[in-house]
Amino acid sequence: MSHDAGTAHPYAVKVPLRWSDQDAYGHVNNVQFLRLLEDARVIGFEEWFGVERSMLNEGVLVARHEIEYLAPLDFRSAPVAVAMWATKLSGASFDLGYEVRDPEEVGTGLYARAETTLVAYNFATASPRRLRPDERQILQRYAGDPVGFRWRGRATRA
Repeated sequence: MSHDAGTAHPYAVKVPLRWSDQDAYGHVNNVQFLRLLEDARVIGFEEWFGVERSMLNEGVLVARHEIEYLAPLDFRSAPVAVAMWATKLSGASFDLGYEVRDPEEVGTGLYARAETTLVAYNFATASPRRLRPDERQILQRYAGDPVGFRWRGRATRA
């Protein structure tokens, strides 16, 4: 299964754009896409893990972001839809894949694909912690294929 336009994802959330997200060209600035992903994670984690024992409350750190911009996103009042799914689970970390696109009622634009590596973290000991079985089970519920970055299909140059 590929995560191309029209493919259903295990989870998606609508994220509003802010006036301050736009640059001088009227596009959503590239660095603001990371904020859109963060907003989707905050909403998603509260829905996935619950408000009382959210992964956000337990402790989680961003270790890596990778993003591929596919088309300019013009600023507008309509939100974007951020699809989000788990692509990899390890002992103390996991990867989330994303697509930033138009919600169905707005259009069919696909603006970015991204992936974030997150590490479960214990702030009291200032160290990574292993994912608990319940966290792992929830993440597996939202599992999907690796992000279909364009560069991954290209041959490497010597």
